[in-house]
Amino acid sequence: MSMNTVYAAGEPARTEVDALGGPTVLEFGAPWCGHCLAAQPLIEAAFDGHPKVRHLKVEDGKGRPLGRSFGVKLWPTLVFLDEGREVARLVRPGQAAQIRDALALIDPSA
Repeated sequence: MSMNTVYAAGEPARTEVDALGGPTVLEFGAPWCGHCLAAQPLIEAAFDGHPKVRHLKVEDGKGRPLGRSFGVKLWPTLVFLDEGREVARLVRPGQAAQIRDALALIDPSA
């Protein structure tokens, strides 16, 4: 597993996300979002050394049930899950270190 660079065409159902095993990061945003684009180098740098973490880029927007179920208001929002449970959340992270710290909570072996 590794970092995704493309938003998924479809989003998984919340029940699928809740059932995911292992460490997972949900990244909510949009390909045209300036804040999302600016965060990509930070996210990429933070993911280096965390090959076991599943990364799902979810294109969010009006009427998108997964983002609403997580209460996403601003992009990008990173939700850090361990065995389908939310452990941490970052909204518009400004430093790779913030992302690395949250990744360490779900992937301590790295």
